[in-house]
Amino acid sequence: MTNKFVFDIQTHPVYSRLVNTYKTPGIIAPPETSASKAGNLYITTATTSASLGLLGGSVSIAIQITNSTAKSVYISAITGGLGVSLNLLSSLTGTTNIISGGTLTTPTTLIPTNANFSSTNTSAMTVRSSTAAVTGGTTFWAMPLNGGIFETNYTGSIIVPNTKSITVTLSGSLTVAGILSTTLNVSWWEI
Repeated sequence: MTNKFVFDIQTHPVYSRLVNTYKTPGIIAPPETSASKAGNLYITTATTSASLGLLGGSVSIAIQITNSTAKSVYISAITGGLGVSLNLLSSLTGTTNIISGGTLTTPTTLIPTNANFSSTNTSAMTVRSSTAAVTGGTTFWAMPLNGGIFETNYTGSIIVPNTKSITVTLSGSLTVAGILSTTLNVSWWEI
């Protein structure tokens, strides 16, 4: 068998739906790639855990991003998970919600990390976390969870304009004793 050219030439064309030539490749990267290169992609994380008694209980974490600037926030992804170490057999349930607005009780300020480690840019958003239940706001997305990790990519399809906020919650419940942890990550870019 003879060797064929790696790249298409006019005397040996390869027919396909997308002509991917060496000089103009048909490679498309998500917008997060450009945002990160420009130093405008940010990530924040929050976690909590509790050792629950014989009757079980629940653990929750919330992250809120408030936009009080002239920029817009484009949500890239929401990831996280429920971890459980059981002392007895138990029923684990979990849920994650995305809320437009909402109020946090006893919030803690979070410092977002720039995904481009060589960039000196910092996020202009106010980012806070709380382990208490969120009040108010409008839930527009909810998903039940099992133990383990989850990932939802939005690629900028959720947009938070100025004067608005987005709150993401993650909660888990056990019916008997065990150690339950929640971890929540939100990534976004702002322009």
